[in-house]
Amino acid sequence: MADRIRIAADAMGGDHAPEQIVKGVVDAVNSRKDVSVILVGRQKGIEACLQNLSYPEGTIRIVDAPDVIATADHPVEAIRHKKDSSMVRALQLVKNGEADAFISAGNSGAVVVGGQGIIGRIRGVQRPPFASLIPTKRGSMLLLDCGANVDARPEHLAQWAKLGTIYMQSVMKLEHPKVGIVNIGAEEEKGNSLVKETFPLLKEMDERGEITFTGSCEAREIPFGTCDIAVCDGFTGNIVIKMYEGTGQMLLSEMKKAFLSDMRSKLGALMIKNSLKTALARFDTEQYGGAPVLGLKSLVVKMHGSAKAGEVKRAIEQCVEFYHEEIAAKITAYIENNRL
Repeated sequence: MADRIRIAADAMGGDHAPEQIVKGVVDAVNSRKDVSVILVGRQKGIEACLQNLSYPEGTIRIVDAPDVIATADHPVEAIRHKKDSSMVRALQLVKNGEADAFISAGNSGAVVVGGQGIIGRIRGVQRPPFASLIPTKRGSMLLLDCGANVDARPEHLAQWAKLGTIYMQSVMKLEHPKVGIVNIGAEEEKGNSLVKETFPLLKEMDERGEITFTGSCEAREIPFGTCDIAVCDGFTGNIVIKMYEGTGQMLLSEMKKAFLSDMRSKLGALMIKNSLKTALARFDTEQYGGAPVLGLKSLVVKMHGSAKAGEVKRAIEQCVEFYHEEIAAKITAYIENNRL
């Protein structure tokens, strides 16, 4: 057990909790020997989900938490008053050193508030963002912020550009990831006041060699991967990612309908089935896991509210990657060296 990375999982968060959370956890511990999971939530419900599943002895334990933070709960009030909730108790395990990371598909605002209030920000990080990998023609793009901070200032976006650069260099192994700012046009004078005021800050960081800034990134360019990191306020980022996901689901649905429309289409679909399956797998949100909250003292990963077992398993794998790459330590070193 000592050499396993310990993940505290909010078993009650999300649309498919606890069944899919538990199943994803079991899949993760069955596929890896370097991880153990603490399932935090209503014990009887978790035990019922585990009843017909098998997993290595000692890789899963349960911490009872009778309360649940609902999606509709006010984040600050929920964290403050629901001390016996699965989310708060799981975050406390990380704070107390009993777990190395935390995952949840629950209330996004509560994850952010709890992450900052219980685990704590790295000193000098102004506003920890949600950083989500999204599929593109060239591979993957990191979009941040995706909803943790609906309002932001230019200095926040500038700092996120560097946090994203550290992430992509460490996790995705890109030596010089290209940073773009989400904008309504390619010209530097385009955009709202936030974009216009952030632009020169990013150019200065590029000149100092802190990031590789490539200018504006229009929404239509995101699927083509014209940059590796796209920064924006959380309001814009959340709209982008949800539009992205919804469009993908609609296109897949329409393609399926077209392939099943008549016998000729069915035969054509059968002939390209394997190639199509491989191509479409890149756009499956499950393979990207959750969105880490960058800038906290320990690992916090927020999954989609609709997360199922596959995404849960991948989020646990993300935590292992982040842990080995020492993302928090690298961010801390950067902040200290640059006094941001």
